[in-house]
Amino acid sequence: MRFVFLSLLIFCFTISSAQYRLSENAEIAVVTFGPYQGEVWSAFGHNGIRIYDPQNRIDWFYDYGLFDFEQKNFFLNFAKGLLKYRVGVRKWDRAFAQQKSLDRYIKLQYLNLTYEEKQALFDFLQHNVKPENAEYLYNYVYDNCATKIRDVVDDLYQDRISFDLTYKEEDKTIRDLMEDYLDYQPWGDLGIDIGLGMQVDKEATAREYMFLPEYIHKAFGAATISRDSVSVPLVKEAETAFMPKNKNQSNGLFTPFNTFVILFFVIGLVTHRNLKSGKRAKWVDVLLFSLVGFAGWWVTFLWFGTEHLSQGNLNILWAIPIHLPLIFMVSMEKYRIFFHKYFKIMAYWYCVLLVIWAILPQPLHQSLVPLVLTMVLRCFYISYDLRKARVNLPINGKA
Repeated sequence: MRFVFLSLLIFCFTISSAQYRLSENAEIAVVTFGPYQGEVWSAFGHNGIRIYDPQNRIDWFYDYGLFDFEQKNFFLNFAKGLLKYRVGVRKWDRAFAQQKSLDRYIKLQYLNLTYEEKQALFDFLQHNVKPENAEYLYNYVYDNCATKIRDVVDDLYQDRISFDLTYKEEDKTIRDLMEDYLDYQPWGDLGIDIGLGMQVDKEATAREYMFLPEYIHKAFGAATISRDSVSVPLVKEAETAFMPKNKNQSNGLFTPFNTFVILFFVIGLVTHRNLKSGKRAKWVDVLLFSLVGFAGWWVTFLWFGTEHLSQGNLNILWAIPIHLPLIFMVSMEKYRIFFHKYFKIMAYWYCVLLVIWAILPQPLHQSLVPLVLTMVLRCFYISYDLRKARVNLPINGKA
């Protein structure tokens, strides 16, 4: 990976340092790659810009979706939402071959630009790929590989571009738009739903749809550019360079919902045996409440410690951070009354949460319902077990 990235940097530096004038036959195309389900971040698709000038032997692909695992504090910046992306350039045939190997559709929209407009766009991209200009602070909704394509065109041809925004649907939120692409990423969908707060639950504007590559393609498809008060189509020709064969895809058996349903029945069986034997399986509670508590601390960190769109996150209503470390203190005799009341209150709270689930201003993932039911079951049992133990305590050291 490091060698590939360094090679790309050398290529970027070489072409950005050279001065090029496009020929009259040069073409510029907005490129859209379809979703790829191999990784969750590729499920939304990808965009870039192709510059093709056979007279000057130029056939380059400009990509705003690059990042370097070797960059300083990579994982810390990723966790905090401060990850730096960069624009890079590589040969089009290599980009095409790579994306085709992933079985993604490849669509090109050749822009209806004058020679001067093409040269201005090319010069802009050449300036951008210089090492001192290439980096930008990534935001997966407001500043990504798709929005960069829109913004480049906007910056160059200010007030002359009118995008086709008729794709907008009433009441559709940013979260809804994300979920349209996550049908085959159930665990990724769950993680995104837990990690993002109410900031993505507002109705998306038509321009905000364009954080998704497909909507860049749609917006450009019927856009116009104005010249001397005359509007002409922005795209003069559209081409589908590669279309994959339809594949039967599956989420597999262990989706979040199925997994949490299985968990509910397994813990239900354990609880039934605990009631019969009169002994609580403490390891079950440690695992369950540690999991939920850890999720709560993760939500808290995203909310207060990062630049992600994670503020105002109502997942904190079920992922209660103090479950971890309190679950490790339950067996302490001096806290027995406190924990009897604590888990009773928690059981009733989770019941209330299930009742109001559908009317919360932030939609919580439906697969979490069996997990919350499991919490209800175990909270009631722990409270019952602690009360029973309290009643059966020896008096004055005698049973």
